[in-house]
Amino acid sequence: MATLLEMAAEIVAAHASTTPMSKEELIQEISDLHKALSCLEKGEEVGSEAVAEEASTGPVVTRKKAFGKDKIVCMICGKAMKTLARHLKSAHGLTASEYRKQFDIPRTQPLAARAYSESRRQMAVDRGLGENLAKARAARLKAKKK
Repeated sequence: MATLLEMAAEIVAAHASTTPMSKEELIQEISDLHKALSCLEKGEEVGSEAVAEEASTGPVVTRKKAFGKDKIVCMICGKAMKTLARHLKSAHGLTASEYRKQFDIPRTQPLAARAYSESRRQMAVDRGLGENLAKARAARLKAKKK
């Protein structure tokens, strides 16, 4: 049977073949996966101490650095991405509101990169989604009045 480190390396290699990762991210991923596999081997609950450790430590990056134009950085683990919502739920088991509360982030601050939000907005404008919504609301209002 392969050692835990070999198994972790194989799993991370498979993940890295489909997802671009930096050297630091690869090393961190192997470390995290090795810890999880060793917990499973011992019969312990996976991630319980990691979640407690993450909660006790402060943010990995400052709020100012976390919210960039092209990417947003998770203040818990330091990973950069376009949006945080799915990552928070799957990797840390947090909702957006819990994350905001933990790091004192205002509700007005979006958890998506500005460039990503702008591109999605432009795509909606190009498709005429705003106009279609206005037409649907007008039709519904007209139907109500009858």
